[in-house]
Amino acid sequence: MRSLDQHTLLFGVVGTPIGHSLSPAMHNAAFEDKGLNAVYLAFETGDPEGIVSGMRAFKIRGLSVTIPLKTSVIPHLDEVDETAEKIGAVNTIVNNEGRLKGYNTDAMGAAKALEEKTELKDKSCLIIGAGGAARAIGFILKEKGVRLIVANRSVERGEGLARALDCPFVPLERLGNQRVDLLIQTTPVGMHPHVDQSPVQEDILHQGMIVMDIIYNPIETRLLKQAKAGDCLTINGLGMFVYQGAEQFRLWTNMEPPVSAMRRVVEESLVRRQ
Repeated sequence: MRSLDQHTLLFGVVGTPIGHSLSPAMHNAAFEDKGLNAVYLAFETGDPEGIVSGMRAFKIRGLSVTIPLKTSVIPHLDEVDETAEKIGAVNTIVNNEGRLKGYNTDAMGAAKALEEKTELKDKSCLIIGAGGAARAIGFILKEKGVRLIVANRSVERGEGLARALDCPFVPLERLGNQRVDLLIQTTPVGMHPHVDQSPVQEDILHQGMIVMDIIYNPIETRLLKQAKAGDCLTINGLGMFVYQGAEQFRLWTNMEPPVSAMRRVVEESLVRRQ
């Protein structure tokens, strides 16, 4: 057990709801593996201005940013990384002696998780959702030569993301039987405790399709179960979660992240929650 003192560096995750997050387990395992006097906590809040004020006041060195703050926190930061600015969403904040800079590691995390399973260039992809994660994934996939379609329940938000990505938009309830190589689910639908929900009808899934759900709790969502039953290749949210967290660790500490230790503790935590 690490002892905490006045020299302990403080990190955390902000958003709401936050009770399901495994970021504290993952990052605290990374700190322990590297022998750092640091702790990572969960702060449930939806107040972007308050987050920035608190980060400065309590000298919090780094924050992970999750739903619903990835876009709304941006105007309150001192600086935004070029990639995060282009995406329009931040999931990581670094506090450098009171100057707060936003980054986006979701894009890199998603790309790494997908490229473990498939070549991306010239694939077609249906993105479900229009939030911060959808924006990050859409922009990185577009850069890698993927043809995109956005589907979302809110037409206004979905059309906005589709315009930003210069791709078609389809209302979620009118998906029909779109034929694509990849389907990536970025919404909270199916997340614990609502594990019986799925954002799409089964008839959109076809043999050989690659289906990724960025939810990692549960590790196999209802959508992934449906996809597996339809002979699709499935990718759960664990890889993206660990890879984006590893890049956060690198940004905060300038150290090589202990990816294996981070993945192991997340897997163990998920097993305990089953």
